[in-house]
Amino acid sequence: MALWGGRFSQAADQRFKHFNDSLRFDYRLAEQDIIGSIAWSKALVTVSVLSYDEQKKLVKALNELLVSVQHNPHQILESDAEDIHSWVEQKLIEKVGDLGKKLHTGRSRNDQSTTDLKLWCKSEIQQLISAINHLRQSLVNTADKHQETVMPGYTHLQRAQPITFAHWCLAYYEMLTRDVSRLQDTLTRLDVSPLGSGALAGTAYPMDREELASWLGFAQATNNSLDAVSDRDHILELLNNASIGMVHLSRFAEDLIIFNSGEANFVELSDRVTSGSSLMPQKKNPDALELIRGKVGRVVGALTGAMVTFKGLPLAYNKDLQEDKEHLFDALDTWLECLDMAALVLEDIKINNDRCREAAKQGYSNATELADYLVAKGIPFREAHHIVGEAVVGAIAKQKALEELSLEELKAFSSVIDNDVYPILSLASCLAKRCAKGGVSPDQVKMAIENAKRQLAI
Repeated sequence: MALWGGRFSQAADQRFKHFNDSLRFDYRLAEQDIIGSIAWSKALVTVSVLSYDEQKKLVKALNELLVSVQHNPHQILESDAEDIHSWVEQKLIEKVGDLGKKLHTGRSRNDQSTTDLKLWCKSEIQQLISAINHLRQSLVNTADKHQETVMPGYTHLQRAQPITFAHWCLAYYEMLTRDVSRLQDTLTRLDVSPLGSGALAGTAYPMDREELASWLGFAQATNNSLDAVSDRDHILELLNNASIGMVHLSRFAEDLIIFNSGEANFVELSDRVTSGSSLMPQKKNPDALELIRGKVGRVVGALTGAMVTFKGLPLAYNKDLQEDKEHLFDALDTWLECLDMAALVLEDIKINNDRCREAAKQGYSNATELADYLVAKGIPFREAHHIVGEAVVGAIAKQKALEELSLEELKAFSSVIDNDVYPILSLASCLAKRCAKGGVSPDQVKMAIENAKRQLAI
Protein backbone atom coordinates (compact mmCIF):
# COMPACT_ATOMS: atom_id res chain seq x y z
CA MET A 1 0.00 0.00 0.00
CA ALA A 2 1.42 3.38 -1.03
CA LEU A 3 1.05 6.36 1.27
CA TRP A 4 -0.30 8.59 -1.50
CA GLY A 5 -2.89 6.55 -3.47
CA GLY A 6 -6.04 8.65 -3.11
CA ARG A 7 -5.22 11.11 -5.88
CA PHE A 8 -4.61 8.37 -8.48
CA SER A 9 -7.05 6.26 -10.51
CA GLN A 10 -4.45 3.95 -12.05
CA ALA A 11 -1.84 1.78 -10.43
CA ALA A 12 1.79 2.64 -11.01
CA ASP A 13 3.56 0.73 -13.75
CA GLN A 14 5.81 -1.91 -12.22
CA ARG A 15 8.77 -0.51 -14.10
CA PHE A 16 8.13 2.89 -12.56
CA LYS A 17 7.62 1.33 -9.14
CA HIS A 18 11.01 -0.37 -9.34
CA PHE A 19 12.59 2.87 -10.58
CA ASN A 20 10.91 4.97 -7.89
CA ASP A 21 11.05 2.77 -4.81
CA SER A 22 13.90 3.26 -2.35
CA LEU A 23 13.33 0.42 0.13
CA ARG A 24 16.22 -1.58 -1.33
CA PHE A 25 18.67 0.91 0.20
CA ASP A 26 16.79 3.04 2.73
CA TYR A 27 15.87 -0.09 4.70
CA ARG A 28 19.08 0.74 6.57
CA LEU A 29 17.21 3.62 8.21
CA ALA A 30 14.63 1.36 9.85
CA GLU A 31 15.85 1.87 13.41
CA GLN A 32 16.03 5.63 12.95
CA ASP A 33 12.56 5.74 11.40
CA ILE A 34 11.10 3.85 14.34
CA ILE A 35 12.93 6.02 16.89
CA GLY A 36 11.70 9.14 15.09
CA SER A 37 8.15 7.77 15.09
CA ILE A 38 8.26 7.16 18.83
CA ALA A 39 9.31 10.76 19.42
CA TRP A 40 6.62 12.01 17.01
CA SER A 41 3.96 10.05 18.90
CA LYS A 42 4.97 11.89 22.09
CA ALA A 43 4.67 15.21 20.26
CA LEU A 44 1.18 14.29 19.03
CA VAL A 45 0.10 13.75 22.62
CA THR A 46 1.15 17.31 23.48
CA VAL A 47 -1.18 18.71 20.78
CA SER A 48 -4.07 16.34 21.65
CA VAL A 49 -3.96 14.33 18.41
CA LEU A 50 -3.22 11.17 20.40
CA SER A 51 -4.35 10.25 23.88
CA TYR A 52 -1.81 9.00 26.37
CA ASP A 53 -3.22 5.45 26.12
CA GLU A 54 -3.08 5.54 22.32
CA GLN A 55 0.49 6.68 22.43
CA LYS A 56 1.41 3.88 24.83
CA LYS A 57 -0.02 1.31 22.43
CA LEU A 58 1.87 2.82 19.52
CA VAL A 59 5.15 2.93 21.44
CA LYS A 60 4.74 -0.69 22.54
CA ALA A 61 4.18 -1.78 18.94
CA LEU A 62 7.04 0.38 17.66
CA ASN A 63 9.45 -1.00 20.25
CA GLU A 64 8.48 -4.55 19.31
CA LEU A 65 9.13 -3.68 15.70
CA LEU A 66 12.48 -2.13 16.64
CA VAL A 67 13.61 -5.32 18.37
CA SER A 68 12.53 -7.37 15.36
CA VAL A 69 14.41 -5.11 12.96
CA GLN A 70 17.55 -5.16 15.10
CA HIS A 71 17.41 -8.96 15.13
CA ASN A 72 16.86 -9.27 11.37
CA PRO A 73 17.10 -6.06 9.33
CA HIS A 74 16.99 -7.92 6.02
CA GLN A 75 13.41 -9.03 6.63
CA ILE A 76 12.44 -5.58 5.35
CA LEU A 77 13.66 -6.43 1.84
CA GLU A 78 11.01 -9.13 1.53
CA SER A 79 8.35 -6.41 1.37
CA ASP A 80 7.14 -4.54 -1.72
CA ALA A 81 6.74 -1.30 0.28
CA GLU A 82 7.82 1.87 -1.48
CA ASP A 83 10.28 2.99 1.20
CA ILE A 84 11.18 2.47 4.83
CA HIS A 85 8.52 4.95 6.00
CA SER A 86 5.81 2.98 4.20
CA TRP A 87 7.12 -0.29 5.60
CA VAL A 88 7.12 0.93 9.20
CA GLU A 89 3.63 2.35 8.86
CA GLN A 90 2.31 -0.84 7.28
CA LYS A 91 3.80 -2.98 10.04
CA LEU A 92 2.39 -0.65 12.66
CA ILE A 93 -1.11 -0.88 11.17
CA GLU A 94 -0.80 -4.68 11.15
CA LYS A 95 -0.07 -4.53 14.88
CA VAL A 96 -2.53 -1.88 16.13
CA GLY A 97 -5.04 -1.45 13.30
CA ASP A 98 -6.45 1.99 12.45
CA LEU A 99 -4.60 3.58 15.35
CA GLY A 100 -1.43 3.16 13.30
CA LYS A 101 -2.93 5.42 10.63
CA LYS A 102 -2.99 8.36 13.06
CA LEU A 103 0.75 8.48 13.62
CA HIS A 104 1.59 10.36 10.41
CA THR A 105 -0.67 13.28 11.35
CA GLY A 106 1.20 16.58 10.84
CA ARG A 107 4.27 14.84 9.49
CA SER A 108 5.64 14.50 5.96
CA ARG A 109 8.05 12.02 4.48
CA ASN A 110 10.08 15.11 3.60
CA ASP A 111 10.94 15.97 7.21
CA GLN A 112 10.78 12.33 8.24
CA SER A 113 13.40 11.11 5.75
CA THR A 114 15.92 13.86 6.48
CA THR A 115 15.44 13.29 10.22
CA ASP A 116 16.10 9.58 9.78
CA LEU A 117 19.21 10.25 7.75
CA LYS A 118 20.58 12.78 10.23
CA LEU A 119 20.07 10.31 13.08
CA TRP A 120 21.90 7.68 11.03
CA CYS A 121 24.73 10.11 10.24
CA LYS A 122 25.18 10.93 13.92
CA SER A 123 25.56 7.25 14.74
CA GLU A 124 27.84 6.63 11.77
CA ILE A 125 30.13 9.51 12.73
CA GLN A 126 30.71 7.91 16.11
CA GLN A 127 31.61 4.62 14.41
CA LEU A 128 33.98 6.41 12.05
CA ILE A 129 35.69 8.27 14.88
CA SER A 130 36.09 4.99 16.76
CA ALA A 131 37.64 3.32 13.68
CA ILE A 132 39.97 6.26 13.06
CA ASN A 133 41.06 6.24 16.69
CA HIS A 134 41.78 2.52 16.44
CA LEU A 135 44.07 3.18 13.49
CA ARG A 136 45.64 6.16 15.27
CA GLN A 137 46.40 3.89 18.20
CA SER A 138 47.92 1.29 15.88
CA LEU A 139 50.18 3.97 14.40
CA VAL A 140 51.28 5.15 17.84
CA ASN A 141 51.97 1.59 18.97
CA THR A 142 54.06 0.97 15.86
CA ALA A 143 55.88 4.27 16.31
CA ASP A 144 56.66 3.40 19.92
CA LYS A 145 58.37 0.19 18.82
CA HIS A 146 60.42 1.82 16.08
CA GLN A 147 61.74 5.06 17.54
CA GLU A 148 65.28 3.99 16.69
CA THR A 149 64.54 2.62 13.22
CA VAL A 150 66.31 5.08 10.91
CA MET A 151 65.14 5.24 7.31
CA PRO A 152 65.36 7.69 4.42
CA GLY A 153 62.75 10.38 4.06
CA TYR A 154 61.80 11.30 0.52
CA THR A 155 60.89 14.26 -1.62
CA HIS A 156 60.10 13.69 -5.30
CA LEU A 157 60.59 9.97 -4.48
CA GLN A 158 64.31 10.73 -4.08
CA ARG A 159 66.15 10.16 -0.82
CA ALA A 160 66.19 13.49 0.95
CA GLN A 161 67.01 13.42 4.69
CA PRO A 162 67.06 10.67 7.30
CA ILE A 163 63.97 10.19 9.46
CA THR A 164 62.73 7.37 11.67
CA PHE A 165 59.94 4.92 11.00
CA ALA A 166 58.30 6.31 14.12
CA HIS A 167 58.30 9.80 12.61
CA TRP A 168 56.68 8.40 9.46
CA CYS A 169 53.94 6.74 11.54
CA LEU A 170 53.29 9.96 13.41
CA ALA A 171 52.84 11.89 10.16
CA TYR A 172 49.80 9.72 9.40
CA TYR A 173 48.66 10.03 13.00
CA GLU A 174 48.43 13.80 12.42
CA MET A 175 46.42 13.34 9.23
CA LEU A 176 43.97 11.05 11.01
CA THR A 177 43.68 13.50 13.88
CA ARG A 178 42.49 16.12 11.40
CA ASP A 179 40.02 13.58 10.00
CA VAL A 180 38.50 13.22 13.48
CA SER A 181 38.36 16.99 13.87
CA ARG A 182 36.48 17.37 10.57
CA LEU A 183 33.94 14.75 11.60
CA GLN A 184 33.38 16.50 14.92
CA ASP A 185 32.83 19.80 13.13
CA THR A 186 30.35 18.16 10.76
CA LEU A 187 28.52 16.63 13.71
CA THR A 188 28.10 20.06 15.29
CA ARG A 189 26.45 21.44 12.16
CA LEU A 190 24.17 18.48 11.45
CA ASP A 191 22.99 18.20 15.06
CA VAL A 192 19.73 20.05 14.35
CA SER A 193 16.37 18.33 14.02
CA PRO A 194 14.19 18.92 10.93
CA LEU A 195 11.27 16.93 12.37
CA GLY A 196 8.17 19.11 12.51
CA SER A 197 9.03 20.98 9.32
CA GLY A 198 6.33 19.09 7.45
CA ALA A 199 6.47 18.97 3.66
CA LEU A 200 8.03 22.44 3.42
CA ALA A 201 5.98 24.99 5.39
CA GLY A 202 6.09 23.48 8.87
CA THR A 203 3.66 21.29 10.78
CA ALA A 204 0.15 22.62 11.35
CA TYR A 205 0.21 21.55 15.00
CA PRO A 206 1.61 23.89 17.68
CA MET A 207 4.07 21.43 19.18
CA ASP A 208 7.35 22.38 20.84
CA ARG A 209 9.93 21.47 18.22
CA GLU A 210 12.85 22.17 20.57
CA GLU A 211 11.46 19.62 23.00
CA LEU A 212 10.92 17.19 20.13
CA ALA A 213 14.53 17.72 19.04
CA SER A 214 15.78 16.97 22.55
CA TRP A 215 13.78 13.72 22.68
CA LEU A 216 15.69 12.59 19.59
CA GLY A 217 19.05 13.63 20.99
CA PHE A 218 19.53 16.68 18.76
CA ALA A 219 21.06 19.86 20.12
CA GLN A 220 18.24 22.00 18.70
CA ALA A 221 15.54 22.27 16.05
CA THR A 222 16.03 23.81 12.62
CA ASN A 223 15.09 27.48 12.11
CA ASN A 224 13.48 27.35 8.68
CA SER A 225 11.16 24.61 7.43
CA LEU A 226 11.89 25.27 3.76
CA ASP A 227 15.63 24.84 4.29
CA ALA A 228 15.20 21.94 6.72
CA VAL A 229 13.52 19.55 4.27
CA SER A 230 15.89 20.34 1.40
CA ASP A 231 19.20 20.70 3.27
CA ARG A 232 21.77 18.05 2.40
CA ASP A 233 24.88 19.96 3.47
CA HIS A 234 25.63 17.27 6.03
CA ILE A 235 25.73 14.67 3.26
CA LEU A 236 28.18 16.75 1.25
CA GLU A 237 30.31 17.41 4.33
CA LEU A 238 30.46 13.74 5.24
CA LEU A 239 31.33 12.76 1.67
CA ASN A 240 34.02 15.42 1.67
CA ASN A 241 35.33 14.14 5.01
CA ALA A 242 35.34 10.61 3.62
CA SER A 243 37.15 11.73 0.46
CA ILE A 244 39.90 13.50 2.41
CA GLY A 245 40.16 10.57 4.81
CA MET A 246 40.47 8.13 1.92
CA VAL A 247 43.13 10.30 0.27
CA HIS A 248 45.10 10.02 3.52
CA LEU A 249 44.67 6.25 3.54
CA SER A 250 45.70 6.01 -0.12
CA ARG A 251 48.94 7.87 0.65
CA PHE A 252 49.56 5.54 3.61
CA ALA A 253 48.94 2.56 1.33
CA GLU A 254 51.19 3.86 -1.44
CA ASP A 255 54.08 4.49 0.96
CA LEU A 256 53.85 0.95 2.32
CA ILE A 257 53.53 -0.53 -1.18
CA ILE A 258 56.82 1.18 -2.05
CA PHE A 259 58.45 0.21 1.27
CA ASN A 260 57.33 -3.40 0.68
CA SER A 261 58.78 -3.61 -2.82
CA GLY A 262 61.80 -5.76 -3.50
CA GLU A 263 63.77 -2.66 -4.41
CA ALA A 264 63.14 -0.97 -1.04
CA ASN A 265 62.61 -4.00 1.23
CA PHE A 266 61.97 -1.75 4.23
CA VAL A 267 58.94 -3.73 5.43
CA GLU A 268 57.38 -7.14 4.99
CA LEU A 269 53.61 -7.43 5.02
CA SER A 270 51.85 -10.25 6.81
CA ASP A 271 50.45 -13.19 4.88
CA ARG A 272 47.10 -12.17 6.39
CA VAL A 273 46.87 -9.08 4.16
CA THR A 274 48.59 -10.27 0.99
CA SER A 275 47.75 -12.65 -1.82
CA GLY A 276 49.63 -14.65 -4.44
CA SER A 277 49.75 -14.98 -8.20
CA SER A 278 47.94 -17.65 -10.17
CA LEU A 279 50.97 -17.94 -12.45
CA MET A 280 54.07 -16.82 -10.55
CA PRO A 281 54.51 -18.87 -7.38
CA GLN A 282 57.07 -16.51 -5.85
CA LYS A 283 54.73 -13.52 -5.74
CA LYS A 284 53.34 -11.98 -2.54
CA ASN A 285 51.15 -9.10 -3.57
CA PRO A 286 50.13 -6.18 -1.30
CA ASP A 287 46.47 -6.47 -2.32
CA ALA A 288 45.03 -4.98 0.88
CA LEU A 289 47.02 -1.80 0.36
CA GLU A 290 46.33 -1.67 -3.37
CA LEU A 291 42.59 -1.95 -2.73
CA ILE A 292 42.74 0.83 -0.14
CA ARG A 293 44.54 2.95 -2.71
CA GLY A 294 42.02 2.03 -5.39
CA LYS A 295 38.85 2.52 -3.39
CA VAL A 296 39.50 6.23 -2.96
CA GLY A 297 38.10 6.59 -6.49
CA ARG A 298 34.62 5.39 -5.57
CA VAL A 299 34.51 7.66 -2.50
CA VAL A 300 35.64 10.79 -4.35
CA GLY A 301 33.23 9.75 -7.11
CA ALA A 302 30.39 9.65 -4.58
CA LEU A 303 31.19 13.21 -3.50
CA THR A 304 31.26 14.39 -7.10
CA GLY A 305 28.02 12.57 -7.87
CA ALA A 306 26.23 14.09 -4.90
CA MET A 307 27.49 17.58 -5.70
CA VAL A 308 26.17 17.33 -9.24
CA THR A 309 22.86 15.83 -8.08
CA PHE A 310 22.18 18.66 -5.63
CA LYS A 311 23.41 21.42 -7.94
CA GLY A 312 20.67 23.80 -9.03
CA LEU A 313 17.79 22.07 -7.22
CA PRO A 314 14.94 24.52 -6.53
CA LEU A 315 13.44 24.68 -3.04
CA ALA A 316 12.08 22.70 -1.39
CA TYR A 317 12.02 18.90 -1.72
CA ASN A 318 12.61 17.21 -5.07
CA LYS A 319 12.83 13.50 -5.77
CA ASP A 320 16.44 14.04 -6.84
CA LEU A 321 17.24 14.15 -3.13
CA GLN A 322 16.46 10.44 -2.87
CA GLU A 323 19.85 9.96 -4.55
CA ASP A 324 21.63 11.16 -1.40
CA LYS A 325 21.60 7.82 0.40
CA GLU A 326 23.30 5.40 -1.97
CA HIS A 327 26.23 7.79 -2.44
CA LEU A 328 26.56 8.22 1.31
CA PHE A 329 26.06 4.62 2.39
CA ASP A 330 28.61 3.26 -0.06
CA ALA A 331 31.22 5.94 0.67
CA LEU A 332 31.07 5.62 4.45
CA ASP A 333 30.96 1.82 4.29
CA THR A 334 34.08 1.94 2.13
CA TRP A 335 35.87 4.36 4.44
CA LEU A 336 35.09 2.22 7.51
CA GLU A 337 36.28 -0.94 5.77
CA CYS A 338 39.53 0.69 4.64
CA LEU A 339 40.23 2.09 8.12
CA ASP A 340 39.84 -1.40 9.54
CA MET A 341 42.07 -2.90 6.85
CA ALA A 342 44.80 -0.28 7.39
CA ALA A 343 44.90 -1.15 11.09
CA LEU A 344 45.08 -4.86 10.20
CA VAL A 345 48.07 -4.19 7.91
CA LEU A 346 49.96 -2.64 10.84
CA GLU A 347 49.20 -5.51 13.24
CA ASP A 348 51.84 -7.93 11.97
CA ILE A 349 54.01 -5.71 9.81
CA LYS A 350 57.74 -6.47 10.02
CA ILE A 351 60.26 -3.65 9.71
CA ASN A 352 63.67 -4.47 8.23
CA ASN A 353 65.77 -2.23 10.48
CA ASP A 354 69.11 -3.01 8.85
CA ARG A 355 67.84 -2.37 5.35
CA CYS A 356 66.18 0.89 6.43
CA ARG A 357 69.42 2.14 8.00
CA GLU A 358 71.47 1.08 5.00
CA ALA A 359 69.15 3.03 2.69
CA ALA A 360 69.29 6.08 4.96
CA LYS A 361 73.07 6.14 4.56
CA GLN A 362 72.73 6.18 0.79
CA GLY A 363 71.66 9.01 -1.48
CA TYR A 364 73.73 11.70 0.30
CA SER A 365 70.91 12.41 2.72
CA ASN A 366 73.44 14.11 5.03
CA ALA A 367 74.30 16.77 2.43
CA THR A 368 72.20 19.36 4.23
CA GLU A 369 74.21 18.71 7.40
CA LEU A 370 77.42 19.51 5.55
CA ALA A 371 75.88 22.75 4.28
CA ASP A 372 74.82 23.68 7.82
CA TYR A 373 78.35 22.86 9.01
CA LEU A 374 79.81 25.29 6.48
CA VAL A 375 77.29 27.97 7.53
CA ALA A 376 78.45 27.51 11.13
CA LYS A 377 82.00 28.16 9.85
CA GLY A 378 80.92 31.54 8.47
CA ILE A 379 80.11 30.68 4.86
CA PRO A 380 76.78 32.12 3.57
CA PHE A 381 74.19 29.41 3.02
CA ARG A 382 73.81 29.95 -0.70
CA GLU A 383 77.59 29.58 -1.18
CA ALA A 384 77.63 26.60 1.19
CA HIS A 385 74.81 25.02 -0.85
CA HIS A 386 76.93 25.31 -3.99
CA ILE A 387 80.04 23.90 -2.31
CA VAL A 388 78.16 20.86 -1.04
CA GLY A 389 76.63 20.30 -4.46
CA GLU A 390 80.14 20.10 -5.90
CA ALA A 391 81.19 17.79 -3.06
CA VAL A 392 78.32 15.44 -3.85
CA VAL A 393 79.32 15.35 -7.51
CA GLY A 394 82.88 14.54 -6.46
CA ALA A 395 81.73 11.82 -4.06
CA ILE A 396 79.53 10.26 -6.74
CA ALA A 397 82.48 10.20 -9.12
CA LYS A 398 84.51 8.32 -6.49
CA GLN A 399 81.53 6.11 -5.55
CA LYS A 400 81.83 7.16 -1.92
CA ALA A 401 79.46 8.58 0.69
CA LEU A 402 80.29 12.09 1.93
CA GLU A 403 81.48 10.75 5.26
CA GLU A 404 83.77 8.31 3.45
CA LEU A 405 85.72 11.10 1.78
CA SER A 406 89.08 11.80 3.39
CA LEU A 407 89.71 15.15 5.04
CA GLU A 408 92.03 16.04 2.18
CA GLU A 409 89.30 15.25 -0.33
CA LEU A 410 86.77 17.36 1.58
CA LYS A 411 89.17 20.28 1.93
CA ALA A 412 89.42 20.38 -1.85
CA PHE A 413 85.92 21.82 -1.79
CA SER A 414 86.40 24.18 1.17
CA SER A 415 89.40 24.91 3.33
CA VAL A 416 87.25 25.51 6.42
CA ILE A 417 86.36 21.82 6.64
CA ASP A 418 88.19 20.03 9.45
CA ASN A 419 88.04 16.75 11.37
CA ASP A 420 85.05 17.98 13.36
CA VAL A 421 82.93 17.47 10.25
CA TYR A 422 82.70 13.68 10.57
CA PRO A 423 80.51 13.51 13.69
CA ILE A 424 78.21 16.04 12.00
CA LEU A 425 77.71 13.71 9.02
CA SER A 426 76.58 10.73 11.11
CA LEU A 427 72.94 9.59 11.02
CA ALA A 428 72.62 10.19 14.75
CA SER A 429 73.73 13.79 14.34
CA CYS A 430 71.41 14.32 11.38
CA LEU A 431 68.45 13.25 13.51
CA ALA A 432 69.49 14.97 16.75
CA LYS A 433 69.87 18.37 15.10
CA ARG A 434 66.18 18.39 14.06
CA CYS A 435 65.17 19.25 17.63
CA ALA A 436 62.62 22.01 17.01
CA LYS A 437 58.97 21.14 17.63
CA GLY A 438 57.74 18.59 15.14
CA GLY A 439 61.24 17.56 14.10
CA VAL A 440 62.70 14.10 13.79
CA SER A 441 65.09 14.23 16.76
CA PRO A 442 64.68 11.30 19.17
CA ASP A 443 63.52 13.64 21.95
CA GLN A 444 60.88 15.28 19.74
CA VAL A 445 59.61 11.93 18.47
CA LYS A 446 59.41 10.53 21.99
CA MET A 447 57.50 13.63 23.12
CA ALA A 448 55.11 13.32 20.15
CA ILE A 449 54.40 9.68 21.02
CA GLU A 450 53.71 10.59 24.64
CA ASN A 451 51.38 13.40 23.56
CA ALA A 452 49.55 11.04 21.21
CA LYS A 453 49.12 8.49 23.97
CA ARG A 454 47.60 11.15 26.21
CA GLN A 455 45.22 12.20 23.43
CA LEU A 456 44.09 8.63 22.93
CA ALA A 457 44.27 7.78 26.65
CA ILE A 458 46.38 4.74 25.83
